[in-house]
Amino acid sequence: MFFVTQAVTAMVQQAMQYIDETPDIETRVELIKTLNNVSAGKIYVEIERARLIKRLAKTKEEQGLIAEAADLMQEIAVETFGAMAKTEKIAFILEQVRLCLDRQDYVRAQILSRKISIRVFDADTSKEKRKAKDGDNLVEEAPADIPTLLELKQIYYELMIRYIVSEFLFIESNFLPHHGPDPILFPYWYHSHNNDYLEISRCYKAIYDIPAVKEDPALWIPILRKICWYMVLAPHDPMQSSLLNSTLEDKNLSEIPNFRLLLKQLVTMEVIQWTTLWETYRSEFESEKTVLGSSFGDKAAEDLKQRIIEHNILVVSKYYSRITLKRVAELLCLSLQEAEKHLSDMVVAVSLVAKIDRPQGIVCFQTAKDSNEILNSWATNLEKVLDLVEKSCHQIHKETMVHKAALKV
Repeated sequence: MFFVTQAVTAMVQQAMQYIDETPDIETRVELIKTLNNVSAGKIYVEIERARLIKRLAKTKEEQGLIAEAADLMQEIAVETFGAMAKTEKIAFILEQVRLCLDRQDYVRAQILSRKISIRVFDADTSKEKRKAKDGDNLVEEAPADIPTLLELKQIYYELMIRYIVSEFLFIESNFLPHHGPDPILFPYWYHSHNNDYLEISRCYKAIYDIPAVKEDPALWIPILRKICWYMVLAPHDPMQSSLLNSTLEDKNLSEIPNFRLLLKQLVTMEVIQWTTLWETYRSEFESEKTVLGSSFGDKAAEDLKQRIIEHNILVVSKYYSRITLKRVAELLCLSLQEAEKHLSDMVVAVSLVAKIDRPQGIVCFQTAKDSNEILNSWATNLEKVLDLVEKSCHQIHKETMVHKAALKV
């Protein structure tokens, strides 16, 4: 039996070398199908069968049969192949994801992408090269056309960006009304869409951290611009704030001072004038529309204004405990109805604590405190007052002693 398996393996491997020498596509497809039938169900040629299926899928794709190519690739579960090289497994799964995106099968694309752990891209490849012990399964070398681990990392995150943007465009064009999504009718979609900006920014950040990208300014400057844009478009939360501050500490940001100033404005507790900001960055934003996507870019312009309004509301809540709604509208450059709507949306989204007294037109940003908190705050204030009195008495006594000594002299 051992000799039979060796003979079949050698025959399949030898016949695979003749695929590129076939005179036409029909002969090539027939040869691949024949070898596929020979290797079907045989675990000792599972790697060869996976490579054959990949070649056949590529041929189908060249003929314009995307759906058939995707169906062929989905038949193989390379994550169970112990003898296949890690880079070849990742490249195969990424090819499955790409074909699913080409046929707009976003659910299956997401499922396949989860087979890849992002920690595998940060693994030390030097530790993997070791001598095989007795009883260990030998891992085959990956073919020469398989990208390196860092190249696969870039391909992975580019596919993830494409998945997020493509899924949004597909849902918006097929299921959502043309005037925009309603957060009440589509709460899950509305929440996930807002989080998409942060996810895209994190994907670009992962590509930006690749050494080959970071060494070439022609590559990292456009990527850093995208990181900044999507980070600004993302709703304010702890993760977005952390990424924002870490990006501000990047020395490369000095090469694009306009974006450094934009991020600096968002971390500064000062009201931002939307009209001034839009006049300054409109040309930059229009140039990025080809990257953000056509309809996604139009929606992003509205979201950018929304993020600036939310930032201004958070600034107002930091400086005021009680303020009239009219004054809030003046600070935000909005009407009373728009100011009340944005305040209510932030309260519903649990990004702000506020109460609106509509008859009196007063907004209260204070949270309700129980008796223990009030007593603790009083005790803290009294301690501060007593400490200030003690320091003042000490300074007065010091000045008195100095003047007495001067008079004696």
